[in-house]
Amino acid sequence: MTDLKQALQEQADNVEDVLDGLLAVPEGPESRLVEAMRYSALGGGKRVRPFLVCASASLFGVSEDSALRVAAALEMVHCYSLIHDDLPAMDDDDLRRGRATCHIEYDEATAILAGDALLTRAFEVLADEDTHADPKVRCKLVSELAKASGMAGMVGGQMIDLLAESRDLDIAEITRLQRLKTGALIVFACKAGAILGKSQDVKLQALRNYGHDLGLAFQIADDLLDVEASVEETGKQVGKDADRGKATFVSLLGVERAREQAQILSDQACKHLDVFDRGTDLLRAMARYVVNRRS
Repeated sequence: MTDLKQALQEQADNVEDVLDGLLAVPEGPESRLVEAMRYSALGGGKRVRPFLVCASASLFGVSEDSALRVAAALEMVHCYSLIHDDLPAMDDDDLRRGRATCHIEYDEATAILAGDALLTRAFEVLADEDTHADPKVRCKLVSELAKASGMAGMVGGQMIDLLAESRDLDIAEITRLQRLKTGALIVFACKAGAILGKSQDVKLQALRNYGHDLGLAFQIADDLLDVEASVEETGKQVGKDADRGKATFVSLLGVERAREQAQILSDQACKHLDVFDRGTDLLRAMARYVVNRRS
């Protein structure tokens, strides 16, 4: 686990540097927008999704520069989603990563624009030839991230999550909700390395399956943290789901069964990596980490 923590920190630092360069503050009144983008994208977070991009890319000998640009683009999409999720019209949160949410630090209108700008900047980065020399690879990355972040992925899952506040969902519906809302971007992160490496065989499918199980394990762990962890540990409000009467893996399965299911998914995720001869130690460690984390 120490090796994973070190690798996570190193990749987080590397992605931070890339984000810093891609989000340079311009002169003029639009600088306030970029400052809000930087406030939400820099200086915090575990950077799990960027880590997965870089770890999967390493399996195919992809250049670090290419992997980091894709990782940064994905993190922009993730941060945009957090900004919008925190808005009063959505989850109405005032704390994220241990500090004020974007709409509290700035204002609601600026926060909306900052989210919009992070989303569009992400696709601008993916489409740039600096990300990959092959335009077919760049198009594939754009297409796959668009699907993962749109109506058939994260945004669609968020819509189901909003509806869940007014109706009871069963375990199958909760699983689908989280597969879209949380899992889709994690699956993209895992597949991105194979796309960059131009792999279209069983290895890409293995990474997709790994990401699917990892994403569900990650969300179950999140549900457990919402019940068991403190604000100091998570850096955000806890107990929100119970307060709103929302169905979660924990509310439907109970704490112990939910924890057992997360472990089963973690083990399954690792099993998918058996198609690779070597180089999967960090991905396997990540699968174990997501079910034992405290933040």
